[in-house]
Amino acid sequence: MAGILGTLVILLILLALAVWLLIERQYQGRPGNRLELESGKWAITTRDPQHYVIEGEPALVNLTRTLEIMVPEISVEAELLSGASVDDITITTHLVSNHEDAPARPDNYWFAYIVKTAQSTGLKVTVDIKGPDLSKLKALWVKVHYLTYGPEGRIPKQGNVVVPLKFPDPNAPQNWRSTPRAEVLPIPTHLLGPLDSPIDTVKRYVEPYAKPGDIVTIGETPVAIMQGRWRHPSDIKPGWVATRICYFFMPTSSLATACGMQTLVDLVGPTRVVYAFVVGAIAKKFLGRPGMFYELAGDQARLIDDVTGTLPPYDQFIVLGPQNPDQIVQDIYDATGLKAAIVDVNDLKAVKILAATSGTDVDLVTSALLDNPAGNADEQTPVVLIHPKS
Repeated sequence: MAGILGTLVILLILLALAVWLLIERQYQGRPGNRLELESGKWAITTRDPQHYVIEGEPALVNLTRTLEIMVPEISVEAELLSGASVDDITITTHLVSNHEDAPARPDNYWFAYIVKTAQSTGLKVTVDIKGPDLSKLKALWVKVHYLTYGPEGRIPKQGNVVVPLKFPDPNAPQNWRSTPRAEVLPIPTHLLGPLDSPIDTVKRYVEPYAKPGDIVTIGETPVAIMQGRWRHPSDIKPGWVATRICYFFMPTSSLATACGMQTLVDLVGPTRVVYAFVVGAIAKKFLGRPGMFYELAGDQARLIDDVTGTLPPYDQFIVLGPQNPDQIVQDIYDATGLKAAIVDVNDLKAVKILAATSGTDVDLVTSALLDNPAGNADEQTPVVLIHPKS
């Protein structure tokens, strides 16, 4: 009898464990309060020397397919990026709802709104800027603070839009640099963001200087930023794997922080990260093969830029690697006729080509970019045009 009872106890414990694991698995895969801000359309509707008006129509998108997310509170904040002091400049922001099924209130009060499953709702944002001289302004950083209310409780979130205010003259004289195999031209652009695209950037800034046979290269970080692949650390919840494994990386690595590592976990999954870490550690310790972690964890492991890794205001964010780089370079070629490459270059003479159009001389691209003509500081020259000498 005692043996039967013992067996039943063990079976009940195993059953309880199986139920717990099932619930935990469901919990780990929960969609949560997945309500995200899409940039939408923005325009500078007034541009006088002492007065700018910027208007935008972003949207709140419910990325879940089974859950409704509520938005009980929302507000907007604006910050200027400038080449001079902004002490004498005033900013006024205005936000109203733009729901399809409910008009905005006359007093502009934001009433708690439900965004249904796989649906979205709109906003109208106006930013009024006044000052004695606005010519030094580079960009406007619009922060939309909104409170989500759903299966994860009350979760504050922040959506971000960067609106460029200063644009280089694409026809201005430029200084070409000579390398053994090519002439190289770093091309300045406005502060690129999710309102831009690689094709439009090449058409606007590269085509005035390009000749048949030239190759245009774009840094991988600007491409990722244009794709909206940047996350604020406040929106990242480091889990057990990220908080433990990040301590084993060099302090200069973008994976040496819990949030930086969690972005990789979110991309490839905790199992792959743990596997890459264990095998990579064994390979380094006993086989003398460093770098196996990055090979096993995938390309994104090398491409993540943690906070401080790029130009303001993106230095406040974690920037991921670009998505579908092969398709991007092909789209550039189809639209402009220029061969293209997406590259990761640093000041240590390391050149990594993520993607290049068919027939591109990658050795030529590598040699032309060895000295990192785009720079790693605030040059704001994310595009480099390569003109082969032969």
